[in-house]
Amino acid sequence: MTVQEIIDGMIQKTGVGPIPYERTCDRLMAGDPTREVTMIATTFMATVDVIRRAAALGAQLIITHEPTWFTGADDTIWLAGDPIYEQKKALIEETGVAIWRFHDHMHFDPDDGIYRGFDLETGWAKYRMPPDPSAGVFPPAMGEHFDGCYQIPPTTLGALAAFLQERFEMPTMRYIGDPDMPVERVSLLPGGGSLGLGSEHMPMRLMRARALDVIVCGDLTEWTLPAYVRDAYQLGLCKGIVVLGHERSEEAGMKHLGTWMKSITGDIPVVFVDSGEPFGYFHTQGT
Repeated sequence: MTVQEIIDGMIQKTGVGPIPYERTCDRLMAGDPTREVTMIATTFMATVDVIRRAAALGAQLIITHEPTWFTGADDTIWLAGDPIYEQKKALIEETGVAIWRFHDHMHFDPDDGIYRGFDLETGWAKYRMPPDPSAGVFPPAMGEHFDGCYQIPPTTLGALAAFLQERFEMPTMRYIGDPDMPVERVSLLPGGGSLGLGSEHMPMRLMRARALDVIVCGDLTEWTLPAYVRDAYQLGLCKGIVVLGHERSEEAGMKHLGTWMKSITGDIPVVFVDSGEPFGYFHTQGT
């Protein structure tokens, strides 16, 4: 199969679109669309390290969820002459690897691949709550699509945070709320979803409309959802958030993408290359 045949097959399987080129970020960022592919690498983001590792494994195609060129639209005009851009571009050309972004079609698929991967990683698929369009939080176009809400077995905020920290191999975990508070109703807003998807109050409206105890978050602005939940906690209300960050909250979707691709790519090996938690953490001695 060629790079383009794989791309076309994946878009067709989502049942979405194809979305017009000017309205999507799902584009071939580098490489020859006619090249034959004998190995594919999937990842959250095609970092320099991921490109090196994928090439060393023998991959001709990297499927990335997030940008290669540092902005949401992967615009490179502003990068002309930038040494980081030029060196990364040279590395891509040297390896000959093609890089395709699979973001919009993946999320717009009624069976959102990011949630599918999260469920496989956590075992939460059986805890999905039926969507409630009458809540009025999401656009009517979402219809009966899953809205990211789960009713899990009774636990505590602290135990939930510890479970997610272990499952997603995180060195530290941020949270707001009483670690001993009871938890059953949880929502996952991965990646930029916890910023509100263009509506700052969406996560808070969702928490209220769906009677959520905890929202598991990707990205955050500290004066929106965190402030709301912090005030709730300080008022003695049982509300909390657990912060995975953008990368950790979405990487599992790319980890498990190879299984979904099997009906398209057949016997072509698909390997997962973890782009990894982007941050290091200083720990004060003795704490």
